[in-house]
Amino acid sequence: MSSLFRLAATVLLVVASSAKGAIAQSNTNETIARAWAEEYNQRAQIVFAESVEADWNYSTNITDYNRDVAHNASIMSAEFDREAAANASLFAWENFTDPDLRRQFRKISDVGSAALLRKDKAKYERLISLVTKMETTYSEGQVCDKKGTCLDLEPGLTRLMATSRDYWELLDAWKGWRDATGRKIRNDYKEFVDLSNEAAVENGYRDTGDYWRSWYDTADFRDQLEQLYEEMKPLYLNLHAYVKNKLKAKYGESLFPPSGHIPAHLLGNMWAQSWNNIFDIVEPFAGKPSVDVTPKMKELNYTPRRMFNISDEFFTSLGLKTMPQEFWDHSMLEKPTDGRRVVCHASAWDFYNQKDFRIKQCTDVTMEELITVHHEMGHVEYYLQYKDQPVVYRRGANPGFHEAVGDVLALSVSTPTHLNQIGLLDNVTNDTESDINYLMSIALDKIAFIPFGYLMDQWRWGVFDGSIKFEDYNKEWWKLRCKYQGVSPPIHRNESDFDPGAKYHIPANTPYIRYFVSYVLQFQFHEALCNTANQTGPLHMCDIYRSTEAGAKLGNMLKLGSSKPWPDALEQVTGTRNMSANAILLYFKPLIDWLKVQNQGQTITWSEECPIEYYTTTSAPSTTTKFKPANSTGRLHNSFFIVAFISVLTRYIVHHSDAVGERARWDCSNTARMSSAFRLAATVLLVVASSAKGAMAQKNMNETIARAWAQEYNQRAQIVFAEKVEAEWNYSTNITDYNRAVAHNASIISAEFDREAAENASSFAWENFTDPDLRRQFRKISDVGSATLLRKDKAKYERLISLVTNMETTYSEGQVCDKNDTCLDLEPGLIRLMATSRDYWELLDAWKGWRDATGRKIRNDYREFVDLSNEAAIENGYLDTGDYWRSWYDTADFRDQLEQLYEEMKPLYLNLHAYVKNKLKAKYGESLFPPSGHIPAHLLGNMWAQSWNNIFDLVEPFAGKPSVDVTPQMKKLNYTARKMFNMSEEFFTSLGLKAMPQEFWDHSMLEKPTDGRKVVCHASAWVFYNQKDFRIKQCTDITMDDLITVHHEMGHVQYDLQCKDQPVVYRGGANPGFQEAVGEVLALSVSTPTHLKEIGLLDNVTNDNESDINYLMSIALDKIAYIPFGYLVDQWRWSVFDGSTKFEDYNKEWWKLRCKYQGVSPPIHRKDDDFDPGAKYHVPANFPYIRYFVSNVLQFQFHEALCSTANQTGPLHMCDIYRSLEAGTKLGNMLKLGSSKPWPEALEQVTGTRNMSANAILLYFKPLIDWLKVQNQGQNITWSEECPTEFYTTTSAPSTAKPANSTGRLHNGFFIVAFISVLALYILR
Repeated sequence: MSSLFRLAATVLLVVASSAKGAIAQSNTNETIARAWAEEYNQRAQIVFAESVEADWNYSTNITDYNRDVAHNASIMSAEFDREAAANASLFAWENFTDPDLRRQFRKISDVGSAALLRKDKAKYERLISLVTKMETTYSEGQVCDKKGTCLDLEPGLTRLMATSRDYWELLDAWKGWRDATGRKIRNDYKEFVDLSNEAAVENGYRDTGDYWRSWYDTADFRDQLEQLYEEMKPLYLNLHAYVKNKLKAKYGESLFPPSGHIPAHLLGNMWAQSWNNIFDIVEPFAGKPSVDVTPKMKELNYTPRRMFNISDEFFTSLGLKTMPQEFWDHSMLEKPTDGRRVVCHASAWDFYNQKDFRIKQCTDVTMEELITVHHEMGHVEYYLQYKDQPVVYRRGANPGFHEAVGDVLALSVSTPTHLNQIGLLDNVTNDTESDINYLMSIALDKIAFIPFGYLMDQWRWGVFDGSIKFEDYNKEWWKLRCKYQGVSPPIHRNESDFDPGAKYHIPANTPYIRYFVSYVLQFQFHEALCNTANQTGPLHMCDIYRSTEAGAKLGNMLKLGSSKPWPDALEQVTGTRNMSANAILLYFKPLIDWLKVQNQGQTITWSEECPIEYYTTTSAPSTTTKFKPANSTGRLHNSFFIVAFISVLTRYIVHHSDAVGERARWDCSNTARMSSAFRLAATVLLVVASSAKGAMAQKNMNETIARAWAQEYNQRAQIVFAEKVEAEWNYSTNITDYNRAVAHNASIISAEFDREAAENASSFAWENFTDPDLRRQFRKISDVGSATLLRKDKAKYERLISLVTNMETTYSEGQVCDKNDTCLDLEPGLIRLMATSRDYWELLDAWKGWRDATGRKIRNDYREFVDLSNEAAIENGYLDTGDYWRSWYDTADFRDQLEQLYEEMKPLYLNLHAYVKNKLKAKYGESLFPPSGHIPAHLLGNMWAQSWNNIFDLVEPFAGKPSVDVTPQMKKLNYTARKMFNMSEEFFTSLGLKAMPQEFWDHSMLEKPTDGRKVVCHASAWVFYNQKDFRIKQCTDITMDDLITVHHEMGHVQYDLQCKDQPVVYRGGANPGFQEAVGEVLALSVSTPTHLKEIGLLDNVTNDNESDINYLMSIALDKIAYIPFGYLVDQWRWSVFDGSTKFEDYNKEWWKLRCKYQGVSPPIHRKDDDFDPGAKYHVPANFPYIRYFVSNVLQFQFHEALCSTANQTGPLHMCDIYRSLEAGTKLGNMLKLGSSKPWPEALEQVTGTRNMSANAILLYFKPLIDWLKVQNQGQNITWSEECPTEFYTTTSAPSTAKPANSTGRLHNGFFIVAFISVLALYILR
């Protein structure tokens, strides 16, 4: 039976059992009615809980699937309400003698918009979907600057509006937010208004506004509101005048309209509803202790959880209820870092089961948010107090009561004495000036809000009753804001704008007048509770903390819920039945008296009309736009077919239940014939078929089924991925057209598998799984990268794969030939030449020839690749490919973290760069160096100037000391590539880690083949997903540099070995940087002089300061030299992906970054048809690069932690963890996790901290940096951020070298011209 049918049946059963029909007038029988109401209450709790759960899941994880589930749950809840009201109407409840029963039935009968279901279900569903769509648009809104850096509302834009004091930056953010939200929902809002009104009329009201006002049970409610507003208006007028004068002094009077309004973007808040964030500008008495304790909270390392604990403790100090464990287990107290889109707007949730209450808040650590925490916790305390009331009474006495409860406590929390008591204010200064400062801080929140809280629903009520027409929506909005708030739009607005829609409560359809009412009530409550707590002194200094008497009075009122008319509830606390502004006037009296003095002789009013120049009915130009609204496309799920298929087939199997076992056996024996993804769907069906013959109607929530599906996915994925990797290996180790075609096809098959698996996964409501590990697996399965393009256009996806293959092939086949047609591949030929040659011109030929042979040839392909890659990323729910790559780090402020790390390490690089530059000038002559301070990029011993260790002989600090480059010793001892890998393996096993399996030695390519095959020489580690086959591909040269590379790649394999028993989706690093760091951290030990001596590669270890500096220099030339390059490669790519770097500027912007961050410049003219980033493997191979920068930080953090575990003493740079089983155990335990845990947890397991930090690398190199600072004394260690202008043109210039297959080596005439130009500039300077 439906839930309401069951309710009706209850009525009939009670009638049948009562005196055999003696009750002829059963519809007036209160005994039956009471039984029906009790049954209603039980059923309502279940139905409402399901609806709230679905809404919660959508709000905390905005996906199409969750939206649809929430929509359906809303429909079911509305159907329940409608049928309940229909059943209630069987009773003549208006005639009941029991006033409480009468009140319950009246509330049950008032079903709101659900009344529309009676008339037209399709319209009701459209109404619900409109609200969901508008709220989604709002929640996904972003504002992006012209570089593609995007900010969400919370915390990004909210923080910007609070802290920026740049008029134009504030304007861009203000306008950008309205473009990204309000403008997009204007037409939807009109349709919503029509349907909402139709529902209200169906429910017996004139319009939606009339329905909302009915909740206040007050015939003259609008008159009461106007009277309260007029009583409080003088507070606002005086505050407005004072603040306006302070802002004029800050920004200049010319930016303010002569009408007396304040531009709406200058008040520290996106909507100018609260002004407390501009306290620093308007502070009455500077120098007094600040009442904004935000800095103190940050100093004390406050977290959101601690803020909520503080609030909880305040409530319990009053004898009120503590938060239940479910609150802490299920609330969302911070913005998720796992990539989910959420509705950040703070809100409290009652799940109607009398135990589950939650808060959803993207909490920032600020005092303003601490107040919001108390506000939201007030809602939950209200829920806890009235949880035993009938469902219809589980709400505030009126909506304003609910909003007031937390705020009344916040009035105590924000007092200086209370902040001092809880350790957030060091001293309390009791004097008039401190009092005025404090009251100003509160007024900027409370008084500033008064007109905004009043006008929001004045506007909506006008829209609902038709007095505000669609074509005047925005104009009438600004009329009210200019009239009541005295704020004006800071830029032209018109009717294509819809600025009310940029405030959450409009798209979310949340009534707002409750907040105005609450601002009156909270001061009434505060005054009454202070009296109960026997507090003396000024009302604004009262703190009811720990007053159980005040708590008892408040708690008794809260327990009522809405079971009594609100005047009864008000009277229970205040002794009066009327709302009054007297308490707020009393509270702020000292401030208002002071403001009147400040404002003497000034006009404190403003024109009621908006400045005419700020509103037009036609389009007006936009700002010079630093910001643009983000084009955030939601991720789509094609789950309908799978869901429908499962539903139909499940019903068939259940209907033929006798044959289930036999059919299941048949299906199992024939699954090999099915496609892999179809087999996954079949697995779901078989599990459903075998589980209670259909008892699991909600199979998409069943975690047992999901776990079985995930296990089957894991088995199939291993097979499909192994086939793909095998094909790619064959191509990379033997570049032929045939192998390329096979690899291409295997990639398509794997992508199809990924896509279908993601679609199957979407048939589960995995976001709601209680098992966090299962949730994490499904999230990873659902994120399929570029394979999502298959959904849209298979041909485009195939083209995308072909482009990457073509570019990688061009790179791998690149050669540079001299005039005698002697040609060199990159590895080992050109690599060795760049490392060992000290001929300026030979190096220049090789440098330019490699770029001609590779980058220039792939430039056009790369442009096409970018477009297709971005299309795939957008199809997958990301802004662009860079946004997708960054999502792997599960960190909202990842770019900010990177920049901070770079800035922390920058001094290391500046000092190294200056020292090396001077040494190179001494070698090659100062005339060959540009006067801008850059180093020519070809002189640093490496094709890309990313690592400088090959020029150690040129920059060695102390000659004559034993060399730490053991390359000659390796050659003397007849080292082979195999011996280098054996040595690396022995290091891992000395730590108790795993040896390489036999398959590794049998199948790896450890040297460049000599059989004529073309191969991709770039070193890489490979996992074949079968839990036994792991390989390395490397054209190993016998050098110390390559010995380090061997350890790096063996680190990858060790990681893969350790996590091989994890599900497939977890077989990788905790984040990409972890995977790169493992081998590197061992290399820090391997490269120590003591270790090199121990393994026979160094004859003697000299322990003195000079040898130490030499050794650190050798490491710095690799690690420190790499810092800016590792940072900039993906800064360039991200800008290409987000469109801020245009195709025609690819090369120019590449060199801008290299000149700026690395301080290296092109050694010869570059131009726009060059494509120098394409000469670096990771660009044509589409391999993200920021992982190496992250790894450069992590490896030193790991090194420091493992050295401590190994009980190593002495300088960090001398630590060798060789043979430390304790260090190996700690490292191995982390490696076993793979990516099954968020990376901060993995980091914490080794280091004890959850944050990346540059402290370890700074400590490691401290002796060297101290030495370098002495060497660099008196010198400018920086360089011009701009490239030398003489080295970049937009027209063709002659070349100096020839790429392979060209027609002879060209003379260096051009470079002589360039050289003369540079030298002339130098002499002139």
